Amino acid sequence: MLKNILYMSGSIIIFFIGVVVYGIIINLREVTLSEAFAEKGIGELGEITLVINKKNYRIELFSDAVFLKSYKAVFGMNNQSVKTSVNDNVTPVGKYYVCDLDSNYEYYKLVKLSYPNERDASEAYKNGYINESELKLIYNSIKKGECPPADTPLGANIGIHGIGKFNFIFKNLPFIFNWTNGSIAVSNENIDELISVVKIGTKVVIVN
Repeated sequence: MLKNILYMSGSIIIFFIGVVVYGIIINLREVTLSEAFAEKGIGELGEITLVINKKNYRIELFSDAVFLKSYKAVFGMNNQSVKTSVNDNVTPVGKYYVCDLDSNYEYYKLVKLSYPNERDASEAYKNGYINESELKLIYNSIKKGECPPADTPLGANIGIHGIGKFNFIFKNLPFIFNWTNGSIAVSNENIDELISVVKIGTKVVIVN
C-alpha cells in the first residue's frame, strides 16, 4: 500500500513539474515590450489603448492604431458576460478607462478600471440592483473621470493586476485557469510592462 502511494505521489509530482517546464518553454518565446517597439519601428508611444478579449484570453496593446503586443490573461471564475454584483466573480464587458494605478497591491500591482461605467449602472438600476442615489454617484464619478464608488452593490474593484507570490507557478501553466474575483490577471512581469505605459484616462475595452 505504501509503495503504491509513493508511486502515485511521485507520478503526480513529475507530471506537475513537466507541465510547468512546458509552460516555461512556451513563455520563453514571448517578446519584451522594448523588442516589440523595435520590431514595429516605434521610437515613442502614441495614445495607448488596451483591448481585452475574454474569448481568446488575451490583452492587446495598441499605440494609436498600431498593434504592439499581446499578453496572456485570465479572468473571473464565473464566465458570464454580465456583472450584476460585487460578489459574482464575473469580469465585465464594456468600455472603460484607467482610473488609478497601485504599485503596492495584494496581487503585486494594479491598473484599476472605471467599472461600473454608465451603461453598467443604467442596466443595474433598470433591473433593481442599485437605487437612484447610487446611480447618480456612479454617473458623477464617471463625468469627473474618477474611479466609481466601491460602496454600491456593483462594487468597483475591477482592474488588471499581477499574480503576486505564486507568479512563477501560475504564469507558467500552459492551460487557462480563471481564478480572479472578476479582475484580469497577468504575470508580474507583464503588469510591470503595462503599468509602465498606461496612465490615468487610458482607454480599455473588454469584449467577449
